[in-house]
Amino acid sequence: MSLSTTSTTVEAQPTAVPTRAPAAPSAPRATVDEQRWTPRLWGVLAVLCLVLFLDALDVSMVGVALPSIGHELGLSATSLQWIVNGYVLGYGGLMLLGGRMADLLGRRRVFLIALTVFAAASLLGGLVDNGPLLIATRFVKGLAAAFTAPTALSILTTTFREGPQRNRALAVFSAFGASGYSSGLILGGLLTGLGWRWTFLTPVPLAVLAVVAGYLLIPRDRPAAGGGHDLVGAATLTGGMLLAVYTVVSGPERGLFDPLTLGSIALSVALLTAFVLVEKRVAHPLVRFGILRIGTVVRANLSMIGLFGSYLSFQFVMTLYLQDGLGWSPLRMAFGLLPAGLLVALSSPFVGRLINRYGTPPLILASMASMSLGYGWFLATAGTTPDYLVTVLPTMLLLGGGFAFGFSAIMAQATEGIDDSEQGLASGLVQTSGQVGAALVLALVTALVAGAEGAGVDFGPYRPGINLVTGVAVGGLLLNLLPLVGARRAGRRALR
Repeated sequence: MSLSTTSTTVEAQPTAVPTRAPAAPSAPRATVDEQRWTPRLWGVLAVLCLVLFLDALDVSMVGVALPSIGHELGLSATSLQWIVNGYVLGYGGLMLLGGRMADLLGRRRVFLIALTVFAAASLLGGLVDNGPLLIATRFVKGLAAAFTAPTALSILTTTFREGPQRNRALAVFSAFGASGYSSGLILGGLLTGLGWRWTFLTPVPLAVLAVVAGYLLIPRDRPAAGGGHDLVGAATLTGGMLLAVYTVVSGPERGLFDPLTLGSIALSVALLTAFVLVEKRVAHPLVRFGILRIGTVVRANLSMIGLFGSYLSFQFVMTLYLQDGLGWSPLRMAFGLLPAGLLVALSSPFVGRLINRYGTPPLILASMASMSLGYGWFLATAGTTPDYLVTVLPTMLLLGGGFAFGFSAIMAQATEGIDDSEQGLASGLVQTSGQVGAALVLALVTALVAGAEGAGVDFGPYRPGINLVTGVAVGGLLLNLLPLVGARRAGRRALR
């Protein structure tokens, strides 16, 4: 089968794109001029934004519904983690492959097929009546999202010119993600009152709409002439990543020295080692490892771990504490956590301008500083029973501001300077980092707060989890602070 990569063409305006490393020849980049954004171009962006909106909507609605699901199906906090991590297992395990397959098989084709599976899995999730089946549907949904998420981002980055145009599009893209998250909190609270199943069924018509609109609006692209024949590489990467993510999310519960954990680690390492060896020998490797030698790309991926890992784990802890500990209703909890999402939605459209003016490193640094300060404030003021106005609200505002600055800037830094033929790979890599990092942090946090069930209003048992969340954010801060400090010192020495 002949496989190739091309840009998604909206307005033919070929330009030369800087690249950090040699890459296979690709079709001319499809670029757009800010003054000539046609209705169809806006339509393509709207479809991509709707998919991100759906992903965020689903994650936040399910998060709100977790306690109700647990009560009806008789699931513990550890089992509830698998409703989140079943999705993460499929999402993080296959996202790197999903992004690369979009490069090789055609972005439009991969996008539409995966989105159709996403809609079907959403429907099934609302119909099942036991925990294992629900987790299975979440896993399938995660597999589908592993292809839609990086493909949507690579369609965006190959459609909009690197620089102000792409930054503007990424800002709009991020705003829709935040809007989906915010809407999911409120809708999750309202729908959980009617029945938690509605939180799974609501995305179905929106996903169907996105499939139809994508079929009509996203231009066809051609498969690639080279690459895509690396079936052994695909098999070893898929098996290795699935086992790695499974070990990450299940290891803390079973224990590091449990035989199954040790066996999973050994087999995962063996498969990923085999993948590396295969990639060095095949004519058309699935992954070009030279992309990992780009410092800014590596920092962007590690920063995404700090951003997602801390933020989603904090939300998980607060969802359990506010509902199970303080007895808040799902809707009240949704409104309590809403300020962070609203701030992201309102701020994200302006982040593109800041990236254009200051570049990505200062914004990522500001993001991680705001996140670290938010968690630190929570720990400093929470006491045994956190007050909403004094502790929770300021924390959510700091986290919302940090996420607004960080998400678009990290995405821009992770894909800038990468050739069109590898945009799917770069997109899949940064999103895999975020999801796998979030799974690892969430698994560790869940293990730390597992004994908090039945603790009542006392926040003490939840504190170790927030301590870990804070440490992850501070690690992200230091990661981005040290290169800037080093650059300033080097500049001073150069002036002497």
